[in-house]
Amino acid sequence: MQQAVLPTYRIDANQPDRAGRAMADIRAGFASWRLAWTLARLDLRNRYRGSVIGPFWVTLSTAALVAGMGLLYAQLFRLDIANYLPHLAASLITWNALSAMVSEATTCLSNAEGVIRQLRLPLTTHALRCVFRNALNAAHSLPLILVVFALMGHWPGAEALLIIPGLAVLAVNALSVSLLLGMICARFRDIGPIVANVMQLAFFMTPVIWKPELLGESAKWLPLNPFYTMLEMVRGPLVEGGGSLTTWLAALLYTGVLGGTAMAFFVRFRSRVAFWV
Repeated sequence: MQQAVLPTYRIDANQPDRAGRAMADIRAGFASWRLAWTLARLDLRNRYRGSVIGPFWVTLSTAALVAGMGLLYAQLFRLDIANYLPHLAASLITWNALSAMVSEATTCLSNAEGVIRQLRLPLTTHALRCVFRNALNAAHSLPLILVVFALMGHWPGAEALLIIPGLAVLAVNALSVSLLLGMICARFRDIGPIVANVMQLAFFMTPVIWKPELLGESAKWLPLNPFYTMLEMVRGPLVEGGGSLTTWLAALLYTGVLGGTAMAFFVRFRSRVAFWV
């Protein structure tokens, strides 16, 4: 008599253990980070297939934007160009990375529809793929900051080392927003355009092309803007002496709230994503 083949796992409908399965997904996703890294590199190759200089087109366009906006807004705001241009370069490059991360997070799961439905991969792998892809894309513009600093004679001091924990905080937020928006937008496809509009508004409400001190006394309310705190985690150590303690505490608070919310959604709705995409 042939022995019945037992399933490789069991799920008790009365005790689904959603938290345990979600944590197992996260562990498996980080264990297979090389797969996410390889897929991210493949995404960039496919995006710039046939291009002569590939992702460095983004670097050239950012350089032109920094030069043009730097000359214009330094005159409009009556600022010293040698002081304003490093601020603008660090701000624009960091904001472009932040904005791209949020925008692509809305489609990080729905774009992987075929893989999710056919292969049993951790959903965390797709979120990491989105994070790695945007990190690689942003890395092509980082030398531009050094070029602007060298031309303007601006070099940060020892506080520049604070960029390391700043990037770590930014990475945690990037992964959290990929999981959260990826699930929400897989269920409600009209959330994506709403997020795009919010990011356009946030660009003008956040001190990217303008400096915080232009607000005068009202600048003390800037930490209430989460985009400002995330921006300041990277820009502050480079051009503003490391950033204020209030900004760092606010960034850590927003990171905890976003990470907790993303984890709660992931635990509750992870099993439904395959039906939503």
